[in-house]
Amino acid sequence: MTEISAVHTPDGRSLEVLTGGDPDGFPLLFHGGSPSAVVPFAPLDRAAREAGFRLITYSRPGYGDSTARPRVEPRMVDDVADSVAVLDALDLDTFVTAGWSGGGPRALGCAALLPGRCLAAASIAGVGPHDGAGLDWKAGMAPENVAEYTAAETGRAAYDAYLEKEFLPVLQADADDLADAMGELLPPVDRAALDRPFLEWLTETFHRAGVQRTAGVLDDGQAAVRPWGFDVGAITVPVAIYQGRQDAMVPFAHGEWLAAHVPGAEAHLTDDDGHLTLVTRLPEILADLKRLAGR
Repeated sequence: MTEISAVHTPDGRSLEVLTGGDPDGFPLLFHGGSPSAVVPFAPLDRAAREAGFRLITYSRPGYGDSTARPRVEPRMVDDVADSVAVLDALDLDTFVTAGWSGGGPRALGCAALLPGRCLAAASIAGVGPHDGAGLDWKAGMAPENVAEYTAAETGRAAYDAYLEKEFLPVLQADADDLADAMGELLPPVDRAALDRPFLEWLTETFHRAGVQRTAGVLDDGQAAVRPWGFDVGAITVPVAIYQGRQDAMVPFAHGEWLAAHVPGAEAHLTDDDGHLTLVTRLPEILADLKRLAGR
């Protein structure tokens, strides 16, 4: 059974936290994509429970009911501190972590900066660092993502204006319109994976992510095009990288780059997966994560 509660950070903000899976299981901190907010998702909850994990996930600042950060220069590393606040509030010490899409760097941040607590991490269709040496960051992205991140690169005010005009309608689309609103972000393999339950969950997630309009997206997009605040080359805990060649949101080259630059990374780079299809492989991914953690 999933539950949603609030956790307060040391600087006085509130974070919306969802727990589920096996209540007696080993902690799994799951980082959602960009945009996202905590909405119960039966396949994830079931996969966590069957793998023996207690699921913990939270809405990042500006999403759902989580307080937006007052700072205007967000970085990926900021969310590692929030992850610690959530884990501490739940009285949890060691854990494993996984992140999908924009959540991937948050999982890698936990691996890099919390090696005494984080036993293993997985990046699932996770974005690579904007300043990654040799990574042509936007090459292969669908036009919608190229336009969004180009706006993010221009500065906060211009990006905010872009999101209000172009992205807010996507956050507010209903289930019957969402797939069309996402346009070329959904290649054929991902459209095929987007069955009605998955579509309804994604729609509700977007709606919850947009409760504060584009506040969360604004921070997420800017964090994506800035230095992360940690070095993936310093990671010492086991990491698995999952990436599909058909992904139009996070290009295949991002997974290749991470697999080559995270020390000892276990690479699962597939020709037939897209961005959404990897979510259908959660039982396999969580089994790998459990193995890497020695659980």
